[in-house]
Amino acid sequence: MRLSPFFHELKSAYDAELDDMCSDSGGNDVLASRLLAKRDQIPSLMPMIKNYPEMGAVAFHTGINFVSGKVMDALVAREPNEFPSWATLLPSLELAGWASKLAKTVLVHPDGEQFLIVAAGLEYLHCKSDAGIPHHAGADGDDEDEEENRDQNRNDYDGDEDADSDLAEAGSDWMVEQGFDRNN
Repeated sequence: MRLSPFFHELKSAYDAELDDMCSDSGGNDVLASRLLAKRDQIPSLMPMIKNYPEMGAVAFHTGINFVSGKVMDALVAREPNEFPSWATLLPSLELAGWASKLAKTVLVHPDGEQFLIVAAGLEYLHCKSDAGIPHHAGADGDDEDEEENRDQNRNDYDGDEDADSDLAEAGSDWMVEQGFDRNN
C-alpha cells in the first residue's frame, strides 16, 4: 500500500495521540474514558481541525468499520486536494451510532467534511497496522492486490543501495523532530 506524504506524516501523530491517551501517570488503562472526553470536546476542537486533524480524529477511534479496503487504500494514497467527497466515501464505511451523530456535528463546520475523510483514513491506517484487528470487511481478492503491491515495492528498490540509508535518515529526522539530538 502506498501512502501519500500527507497521510504518512499524520499517521505517526495519530498513533502517538492514541498512545498518549491509553494510560494515566499511574499506568492505569484510561483510553475509554479519555475517548469519551475527546468526543465531548469535538465542538471546541473544530477551529484547529484543519491544521491538527489528528487531535480530533482520535475521537472517532473504534467508531468506524471499513467495508472496502480497496477504497480506503486508494484514499490514503491521495493528497487532500484529491480527496473524494464524504458522501462518496461513506458507502465504504460503517459508522457506529455515536460516531454517526458525532459526524453530523462535525459536518456543520466548513472544514468538517475534509476532517471526517482524514479521520477515516487515519483510523483505517491505525487498524490496518494493528496486527490483531481485521482492517476491513469484504477482503475478497485483497491478498492478491497486497502481494502485487509488495512485488512492485521490491522492484522499486531492487539494486537501490540507498534505500537503507534513506530509511535511517528519515528515522533520524523523526527523532530530531521529537527533540532528540541527531545520531550521525
